[in-house]
Amino acid sequence: MILEETGLNGITCDLEHLDESAEKLGFVRWQWEYNRATYDLKLEDKANGDDYYLRINARAVEGRLESPDAILAIEHVYIGKATFPHGLDYESPIPEPILNAAKQRLNELKTLLS
Repeated sequence: MILEETGLNGITCDLEHLDESAEKLGFVRWQWEYNRATYDLKLEDKANGDDYYLRINARAVEGRLESPDAILAIEHVYIGKATFPHGLDYESPIPEPILNAAKQRLNELKTLLS
């Protein structure tokens, strides 16, 4: 599921600041290449034992990701249910407590990046 109206789409900042801010909130930059990065946050639903991942996509608009001074623009924000062995189902319904936790964390990230 794409999360609209997060207030993050289009925000730009340098890689070092985005990495530090995201890490403070528990996000990990798992995937990256020269021009784009993906930040993931694992959210656990203790009621049913399912895991969900909040995923933020960012793309370099100046420089490349091997430089902490590269400027990234945040693109889409997704949330999906983890599937075995290593996929995400973006079509599954997201429980309200997980969705609320995701939105709270996104608001915190927006504050750190502003």
